[in-house]
Formats: sequence, structure tokens, C-alpha cells
Amino acid sequence: MATGRTHRPATRSRGIPEATVARLPLYLRALTALSERSVPTVSSEELAAAAGVNSAKLRKDFSYLGSYGTRGVGYDVEYLVYQISRELGLTQDWPVVIVGIGNLGAALAGYGGFASRGFRVAALIDADPAMTGKPVAGIPVQHTDDLEKIVSEDGVSIGVIATPAGVAQVVCDRLVAAGVTSILNFAPTVLSVPDGVDVRKVDLSIELQILAFHEQRKAGEEPGAEAPEAPGAAAVPSAGRGADEGERKGPDGDMPAVMPA
Repeated sequence: MATGRTHRPATRSRGIPEATVARLPLYLRALTALSERSVPTVSSEELAAAAGVNSAKLRKDFSYLGSYGTRGVGYDVEYLVYQISRELGLTQDWPVVIVGIGNLGAALAGYGGFASRGFRVAALIDADPAMTGKPVAGIPVQHTDDLEKIVSEDGVSIGVIATPAGVAQVVCDRLVAAGVTSILNFAPTVLSVPDGVDVRKVDLSIELQILAFHEQRKAGEEPGAEAPEAPGAAAVPSAGRGADEGERKGPDGDMPAVMPA
């Protein structure tokens, strides 16, 4: 089976927009669930609802794949699973290394969804000598001294960083120098990478803060609830807030997605 080092997904060369690429995994997850229930076809409305998007956006996204469905019948589920998997590069074997085997790294190592989606955890790497040789999710942990050798021998092009923020950039630099060209960053810091290297950041604390914002906004919209005032601010009757009514509505646009699905 081909490895990630020698093959790249077809999406960039075919000019598929990044926003569409970001939604393809959502469609694939919904389609996989339908496939597991032996559902042969699905309408754009049904699939859009399952993926959490509107049907017009879904049809536009699928037009980039050259898939338009059949009027009155819908989309062939199995064909779409194959088509999207191919576009995402999931018909190949993508070896992945996870660096930083603390609580989060260990949880990622044990995540069963990697293998079913075309990703193979090739190695677990940690700087703590006490972790070396210790099996986590059935895989022995290796020391960071061997990082470059591991990346080279396993043909790794995707690295997952789950280290503390203070060492994440150093780990990132070593991965890139060793040949890794895509990084999934769980460390609470922004990484600097050269052109040609893709970074996806997953920050659970940011996602929780966004949810807290919406919870506070919803609490302020409950009947009889009053918005908190800044210290020293004069009270403003709710009946006189016509100019602020638009601010009390939820913001438009998509929220950042959290991986893994």
C-alpha cells in the first residue's frame, strides 16, 4: 500500500476551495453512517441535514467533485463514500507520529477512529526517558532522540504535536526538518512553519470559551434577564436598546470544528 510520503491528495490540483475541503469529512462521516445502515441512496436535503450544512452548499461542494446526483433518486451512498475518500487521500495508508505522550497524547494514541479513516499510528514519541519502551495503546513509546530516524524510516508526512506549549515549536522544527509536511497541533501555541507545510490547530480551551460566550448570550436573552453592566456604567432600560438589538442575535458564519470526528 502506498504511503503518505509519496502521494498527496488530489484536492489542491483540482482547485477545490479550502472551505469545501473542510466540509468533506463532515459529509464522509454522515455517509459512512448511512452506509453502515445499508442505505443505498440519499437526497441532498437529508445528507445536508446529517452533516449540518444547507443543501445548496452541499450541492455546490459536490459539483467540485464532479458528482451531481440523480434527480428524483439522490446520491449513491457507496459511490460518494469512495469519491470523497479518494479526494481526501484516505484510500492510502498515512503513517502518523504522535509527539508528547501525556494524558492527551495517550488518548490520541488509543483513538480507534484513526485506523478506520486511513491513518496508521506509526510511532509514539516522548522526551521523558521513563516513558521509553512503555506500551501505550499497544505501541511502545520511543525517545525524542530518535525522532528524525523514525520519520525517515516510516515515511511519515503527518505529525501530531501534543506537547506542552514551551517545547512545541522545537518539536515542530525537528519534524519539518525531518520531512514532515503536515502537522496537527494540540499544543496551546501558534506554530511558525515554512511554506509548503500545513498546520491545523486544535485548541479545546478556545472552543470551550466560544461555547461560554454563546451560553452567556443565551442567558442574556432569557425573558426578564438583564445584561451585566460594566462598573460605573449607567443603567439603560431594555426598551430603549433599539440600536443594540442586532447585537443580541447569534453571529452568522461557521464555528471552528474540533477534531477528531
